Amino acid sequence: MNIVSEQIVEEHDFAAQRRAALGYVTDAFEEARMDGIEPDFYIQAALFAAMKTMVAIYGEEAVAVFAERLPERIRGHEFSVHLTRQ
Repeated sequence: MNIVSEQIVEEHDFAAQRRAALGYVTDAFEEARMDGIEPDFYIQAALFAAMKTMVAIYGEEAVAVFAERLPERIRGHEFSVHLTRQ
């Protein structure tokens, strides 16, 4: 396998892992909702857990730099779900 093929396979594996991870989080949110937990509570808990884990892995400064970019990413609709109407 050449380098380009290996990169494509690796990118595919990363994409599959990202999709799987998002599926786990989405399932946890749905389970919390079904248990009657208000969205504000599980959303804030998820953000806290994510930030805590990121700080443990990457350190405070790297996570602070990451967080500084969030407003522009949010305003740029990077996290928005776009629905199409039929």
